[in-house]
Amino acid sequence: MEDDVRPIPLSALQHMLFCPRQCALIHLEQQWAENRYTAEGRILHERADHLGHERRRGIHTAMALPLASEALGLTGVADVVEFDESREPAVVRPIEYKRGRPNAHRADEVQLCAQALCLEDMLNVRVEYGALYYGKTRRRKSVAFDDELRALTLRVIAETRALFDNNRTPPAIYEPKRCDHCSLVDACQPQVMGKQRSAGRWLERQIQSLDE
Repeated sequence: MEDDVRPIPLSALQHMLFCPRQCALIHLEQQWAENRYTAEGRILHERADHLGHERRRGIHTAMALPLASEALGLTGVADVVEFDESREPAVVRPIEYKRGRPNAHRADEVQLCAQALCLEDMLNVRVEYGALYYGKTRRRKSVAFDDELRALTLRVIAETRALFDNNRTPPAIYEPKRCDHCSLVDACQPQVMGKQRSAGRWLERQIQSLDE
């Protein structure tokens, strides 16, 4: 990766797939706000966010493991990476902690798959599976890094790279189910900005009709 190319944080991929504007506000404009949902997520991560190692029953667990892929221009930290040393070669599994429940969209899975791609780059191994641990269900959801998920992850990486290179925040599009629970709703103002865009498009059409 060239020295002047900004690395993409792994968390940006989850933000990008969930909402490109949210991704830009956080990673380009450096805006952040906390609400109940982000606070619950932060508390859930507290144990995993302390760098450390432990071994139990042939499983070597690394917590807060730094990750990077020069080829993909990614950097970040894995909450937990398990190395199953009972098998030869050892089986590697990234584990990501999330506060809520499994989502209909695949943003969490993309973030986890990107961690797997970093591990493959760093360790020269094939990572087949990982898991998402959700605080609401207190269970792991196994994630297979199949061809479909890998292709989606590479696409999101490319789209995030384009967003970073363009260095422009996308316009707001108000979607209640997504926006009303976002901690950045006040900074984003999707309802206000969306109305301004609609009014701007209406005015442009009126001007064009006068010119015809």
